[in-house]
Amino acid sequence: MFETLLLNFLFLLFPVLIVVIFFENRANRYNQKLLVLMSAVTMVLCMAKPIKLEMGYIYDLRYIPFILVALFGGYKNVLLLYVLLNMTRFYVGGPGTIPSFLFSTAVLLLVPFLSKWFIKLSARRRISWATILAMITMGVYLIVLGMMKGTLDDQFWTLTVYALTTHAVVMSIIMILIEQIITNIKNRDRVLQSERLNVVSELAASVSHEMRNPLTVTSGFLQLLNKSKTITPEEKRYVEFSLLELNRAEKIISDYLSFAKPQSDNMVFSNMKAEAEYTMNIIKPFATTHKVEVHFSFSNTLNKSYDKNQIQQGLINLYKNGIEAMKDKGGGILTIHFSEKKQDIVITIRDTGIGMTKEEISRLGKPYYSTKEEGTGLGMLMAYSAIDKVKGNIEVESEKGKGTTFRITIPT
Repeated sequence: MFETLLLNFLFLLFPVLIVVIFFENRANRYNQKLLVLMSAVTMVLCMAKPIKLEMGYIYDLRYIPFILVALFGGYKNVLLLYVLLNMTRFYVGGPGTIPSFLFSTAVLLLVPFLSKWFIKLSARRRISWATILAMITMGVYLIVLGMMKGTLDDQFWTLTVYALTTHAVVMSIIMILIEQIITNIKNRDRVLQSERLNVVSELAASVSHEMRNPLTVTSGFLQLLNKSKTITPEEKRYVEFSLLELNRAEKIISDYLSFAKPQSDNMVFSNMKAEAEYTMNIIKPFATTHKVEVHFSFSNTLNKSYDKNQIQQGLINLYKNGIEAMKDKGGGILTIHFSEKKQDIVITIRDTGIGMTKEEISRLGKPYYSTKEEGTGLGMLMAYSAIDKVKGNIEVESEKGKGTTFRITIPT
């Protein structure tokens, strides 16, 4: 029995090991399909090699990969496993074929329904709930089996203990491994994003510094020329226009440098209410022009030290992107909410725009990537940079045609 149990456990480890070895460091749009296919193979292997108890009962771990795919992938991804499960069960035959079909159908209808709720949970709660759902699934299966059998003897209760314990332990171990893989991927992406932002900041500082030198020299010569008595009034006016444009260029470079490094003159320690109201008032005329309603609320008492100019510009860029996403739909609602959760400041920015695909979300914040045809991606890069400098995190949820939600978490 223990040899078969270990073999089943090895089957279940197969997709996890394949992901760790081949796919953890390679983002690919086919990864999800491959995982579903490997889970299907695992399920069939578990059914082909069931665990046999000494008293004659047999059971297998088919519902562990089934539940995992249902919880993480929803109805669309678990359908293949449902079809294979029942095809294999009908091929094996026996008196339990019809009850197995009805039970798997019930699991198909109920478990994937929890997918969206499950994914939003923390890692620990996902492990707990996946284990509980595996035990509930097996428990209901055993109840149905007991009702069919009629009499519940000691052998049946031994089967119940073995089956529930096995499902709980195996599901817990597999979920811990899955959550560790997810954590590793998130940490790697966070490190890569941080390094990317640092490189861009250093490049900005270097280029801006080098550009200041010729601007200063040019400005000096123009000032001397402006004092000359030999130039005509019209030429003097041209010189004055040139000086104004040089001053504007200097200001742009100074603003760009501020994103490379927080400025001590701009550092504040507050709950962000002033920045929230300021940016909301700044963006309102732009929103009105595009027929967008702005719903604003503030309920944060936590304080944080930050560069107010960076935070303001980062928020304005996010608001502006949300409004522009609703432009093609003829308007919409931009919801801005500042709140607190434990020791974190939480900023939620939600629009009812065109939305984004998962691939588009994964590329947000990368240099020169934009979902807009005329966009450069630098506005979103600055927003990510501003949040990164206060050790914050940005989570994005989006659905094509329905809108996008940016959830910013800033630890205090």
